[in-house]
Amino acid sequence: MAITTIALNADDINTLNLSPVQAVIDPLVQQETITTYEQQLQFTVDYPQTPDDPRELPEIPEVRLWFVRLDAHYPWLPFVLNWKAGELTRYAAMLVPHQFHPKDGIQYNLEALEIFVMHKTFVLADWMQQQGIDGRSRLKAMTQMLGYDIDDAFFELL
Repeated sequence: MAITTIALNADDINTLNLSPVQAVIDPLVQQETITTYEQQLQFTVDYPQTPDDPRELPEIPEVRLWFVRLDAHYPWLPFVLNWKAGELTRYAAMLVPHQFHPKDGIQYNLEALEIFVMHKTFVLADWMQQQGIDGRSRLKAMTQMLGYDIDDAFFELL
């Protein structure tokens, strides 16, 4: 299956408009084919910045707020993000406090990242169970991409 790219512009972001995502995802959910889009979704964000603005997109409050709204609407979205293209990491950067360092790259607030990882683990575990998807290996892979290794015994608690 080909990667699906959702384009966002400043109007979408400034008005908290989720319709570009809803136009792609809602028909899939209604047809119960969302599982065929595992790791197949990515975003392009066209948000104007002045040439002297050094901020990355996750550092722009309006962009972050749009992604917070998106996450509230589709809390299981990491399942369909294209992890190989860095979408999971970028998505986390939109939702987790962090700093960019020129030499070391993104540095997450570790406590906030841990809360995010565990929240997504719980949300996705429940969602995948509802979808009839074996999620243990998928969840372990997701958390490993974000620097965490969840023990198999943890999943027995779920």
